[in-house]
Amino acid sequence: MTGRDRLRELLDAVLDEGNHTLAEMAGDAYASPFHFSRTLSRDAGEAPVAMRRRVMLERAAWQLQQGSSVTDAAWAAGYDSVEGFSRAFTRAYGRPPSAADPGSGHWLPAPNGIHFHPPTSLWVQSTEHAMNPLTEQLVAHDLDDTRHLLDVAKGLTGEEFRARRLPGLVVLPWDGPEESVQAVLEHLVFSLEIWLASIEGRDQPGRPGDLDPAGLLARHDAVAPRWLATVRDVDRRGGWDDRLVDALCDPPESFVLSSVVAHVLTYSAHRRQLVRHLLRTAGHDAGTGDPILWLRARRGETPGGTPC
Repeated sequence: MTGRDRLRELLDAVLDEGNHTLAEMAGDAYASPFHFSRTLSRDAGEAPVAMRRRVMLERAAWQLQQGSSVTDAAWAAGYDSVEGFSRAFTRAYGRPPSAADPGSGHWLPAPNGIHFHPPTSLWVQSTEHAMNPLTEQLVAHDLDDTRHLLDVAKGLTGEEFRARRLPGLVVLPWDGPEESVQAVLEHLVFSLEIWLASIEGRDQPGRPGDLDPAGLLARHDAVAPRWLATVRDVDRRGGWDDRLVDALCDPPESFVLSSVVAHVLTYSAHRRQLVRHLLRTAGHDAGTGDPILWLRARRGETPGGTPC
């Protein structure tokens, strides 16, 4: 008599239509949430909540390519609103669901090669090269944390948002002063826009002046998924040592792509902590930005205490 395939049982519990929370998945697999999450994370290299979210987005992408409406795909993927689905889809694929391309495929990067395979089954791509999880986490955390800070900044008055709180502060000489919450957040967003323009060979992006937090958030939501998709593409084709000739510089300069990503992450981390300091001086708490706590929340794990 053939024994049970326990990993398959766990995967079935993750993808069952009736299970949406970690507790529901674990209950369907007759396990505690702790052991369910630990076992699947160990054996499949991906936490159950993250796996379900990814595979449901893959299924939604396939459905959209077959002619499904965005609304139907959103409900089928378990989202409470079309807006929430659209944000998640755009962040994952680098394009909105309304621009689904039948020729682009529907699989997202996976650490285990497990993907949605139409019409209802899973496919294991054993030779898949998954993006380095550290790189993926660094980039995704940076984008998510920037968005969180922009959300918090929406609670500031216009005067608080534009107030010169750090007179004379310059992060990088060629970027000019960054003395206010507005200035630091604008540089966070523009840094992605200008580097993407260089990588894609586009003209220098526009830089609308005096935007409020909502305006900056819209710019961030437009550029963030494209930046993540670009980094994933560099990793997929092993292009970290490729050189970018930046024609937007005068005179043009050459940069190694790995150094560009490291540059963005380094100065973004510095600016995000600067914004936290400025927000605290204005009486608004934006948390610590700790990637440990971010990853726990992303995986649907119990938050726990602060790291020792």
